[in-house]
Amino acid sequence: MKNNILLKNLMFYGFHGAFEHERELGQRYYLDVQMEVDFDKAALSDDLSDAVNYVEIYNLIKDIVENKRFCLMEALAANVGDSILLEFDQIIGVSVKVRKPAVPIAGGLDYVQIEVLRRRS
Repeated sequence: MKNNILLKNLMFYGFHGAFEHERELGQRYYLDVQMEVDFDKAALSDDLSDAVNYVEIYNLIKDIVENKRFCLMEALAANVGDSILLEFDQIIGVSVKVRKPAVPIAGGLDYVQIEVLRRRS
């Protein structure tokens, strides 16, 4: 049986964007990361060594958003998803949603959001 773990509304300051001023000034990015995991063993053992460590996942995401630079939100989200699958064998699939509240659009909106889905083959 598959289960889900959700890290919701993570906030980081990053330097991403299609325009140079976005990459220089930076801004807040918000992420929702939902992971499909078989955590039956951890649920039975009640042992952290059998579980996916949320702190390690959080730190990986933080490092990518704050220390790498991307022109596109799509590339940022794909890098987060691919890195999670690469680093954590227990994760079967991942959905990464990235929200950018300050976008160069002449009009009112709360944010632009993209979603990337990744699964092990």
